[in-house]
Amino acid sequence: MENISPDELAIELLNQCLRGNAHSSELLGMLLRYALSADASQARRASHALFGIVVERLGDLFEPCLVDCYASLFSETIAYALPDFEAEELLERYRRVRMPRRFAGPAPRKVFVLSRVTLGADVAVTSVAMNAAKQRFPEAEIVFVGPAKNYELFAADGRIRHLATPYRREGLLRERLSVFPALSSALSEAGSIVIDPDSRLTQLGLLPVCEEENYYFFESRSYGEYGDETIGALAGAWCMETFGLAEKPAAYLCPQGDAGNAEATVSFGVGENPAKRLGGSFERDALGVLAGKAGTVLADRGGSEEEGARVDRAAAGYPNVATWTGAFAAFAASISRSEFYLGYDSAGQHVAAASAVPMVVIFCGHASPRFLARWRPESRAAAHVIAVEQDSREAAAQRAMKALESVCPGPRMR
Repeated sequence: MENISPDELAIELLNQCLRGNAHSSELLGMLLRYALSADASQARRASHALFGIVVERLGDLFEPCLVDCYASLFSETIAYALPDFEAEELLERYRRVRMPRRFAGPAPRKVFVLSRVTLGADVAVTSVAMNAAKQRFPEAEIVFVGPAKNYELFAADGRIRHLATPYRREGLLRERLSVFPALSSALSEAGSIVIDPDSRLTQLGLLPVCEEENYYFFESRSYGEYGDETIGALAGAWCMETFGLAEKPAAYLCPQGDAGNAEATVSFGVGENPAKRLGGSFERDALGVLAGKAGTVLADRGGSEEEGARVDRAAAGYPNVATWTGAFAAFAASISRSEFYLGYDSAGQHVAAASAVPMVVIFCGHASPRFLARWRPESRAAAHVIAVEQDSREAAAQRAMKALESVCPGPRMR
């Protein structure tokens, strides 16, 4: 069995969970030995297999029955990597804190709200929790805990402070868990509470970063059970239930920086997941439609050389299509002022939704129908969602182009 690759081990562990079986501690132990190996290449491959194949899949399916599978598997993972913890104690604590409970204590002096690490989730979910905290505790200091680039989405809000907590989504297992000591020390401050919106910083609620009575955990993967509400709407409902709010808090942003004004904004970013792309000539064709309808179009070049080159090729020859290279928060400010937004399932759609900007958004490669239901934009404006499901990407591209022609304002956005 020692010759089984990390990917094979991860696939078998995932399949055990999906079949409803208890995971094999022997197989998990083998994968964790690889993930914690002194061989950096081996550790990287095994860490990516653990998170990319097992953890993300269990979460993205939004199946309530899989939440317990994840909690059991990853409490064992934490105890293996951090021997001061006992897996059963972590699991028992998790079962307690995942149950919603009404806040009944004295008003805290400080409210820590944990980042979900991804930009889109911090707009769609984390900002709802911050909005709730601002309403419920008007005298408290609200602290966003997470990476700097995520904080920039809220940095212009005078109520929000920042506790910098870097977290590498592609990091090794030991690197992802290494945030715990400093995080626990900071979040245990007297007179404070912690709101955890299912954050990667706590490995989805499993790491005990503060006293239980001060910890409020939104377990987003089973809350709402088998309904089709968006994750933003569920976060708002949880905040109402937990903090006794009269109205459901909405997502918002208050970004730092500015990428300029444009009537239409576009993001073809896919977060290094090529399955999210329609492919073919769609991106260039779509920019062509927008170039004919809008006075100005601004397209984000993304965070990688590949994405930047792809956007450059799509925009070439359209004189009124500009591109943006830089912080996403600055581009988010431009989205929020634009009259129309186009993009794949990514952070931009949640910025547009929070800003009530009409949009066409394309979902490709989603893990399940409930993933689509949860992550579709929660918006007061028109949001036309094109989902690639039974039909081909070519057919979906045709539907997206038809939507652009009919939904996008014009001519020249006037």
